[in-house]
Amino acid sequence: MSDYRTVLVEREGPTTTIWLNLPERLNVLTREMIDELTDAFGAVAASDATGVVLAAKGRLFCAGHDFGEMVGRDAADVRGLFEACERLMRSIRATPQPVVARVHALATGAGCQLVATADLAVASEGATFATPGGHGGLFCTTPLVAVGRVVGRRRALEMGMSGDPIDAATALAWGLVNRVVPADELDEATAALVARVTRGGVESKAIGKRAFYEQMDLGVEDAYRLATAVMAEAALGAEAQEGIAAFLEKRSPNWSAARR
Repeated sequence: MSDYRTVLVEREGPTTTIWLNLPERLNVLTREMIDELTDAFGAVAASDATGVVLAAKGRLFCAGHDFGEMVGRDAADVRGLFEACERLMRSIRATPQPVVARVHALATGAGCQLVATADLAVASEGATFATPGGHGGLFCTTPLVAVGRVVGRRRALEMGMSGDPIDAATALAWGLVNRVVPADELDEATAALVARVTRGGVESKAIGKRAFYEQMDLGVEDAYRLATAVMAEAALGAEAQEGIAAFLEKRSPNWSAARR
């Protein structure tokens, strides 16, 4: 992996952890961090890792955009900043491996967007989530693209219009996170979820993840057409055939053989 100034990448076994690593600035999403995160996700997507954890060092998970990069800039500079952030979110969604956010503390603005963009999320009981533009001067329009798709319209608009944070229990009830655990159990719970969602065929899971997001953006009829075509083709692949054979023969599947 490349050397980064604002991001730390660690590999342990089949899992890669990408850390937001600007704790002295509360992991604010500077343009440099946005670009480094995008590069890191591109690198892990091309690797043999089977799962990715998105985590953060320091007191906060992420304080959102760096407003200092918007002051006194022209329209092209500011638009370029938001377009770079969009590329980051797209790169997370395009990463073939399951991406699990490990949220230990406040995730606000574009930080909340990161959590909503990850495939899954585990939060500490003390974590909070906010899209605070509603009580400021810049509405969190881009964060709500991801947040609205996981919590629903009315809840997203409540977050966006009020700007008020929600606690971890509310985030769980609203579907923004999958698990809430005591702080001292966060690593264990994150690892356990990663282990569960990385079982089985690697290629088939990547196909399934891509198709899931594609069909979620379609109407029901078009979604079924897409899903039917993808699943029919995938059923003929080596991993699917090995999984089916193992089920019928009442044995454990040999995934390594299926990937040759």
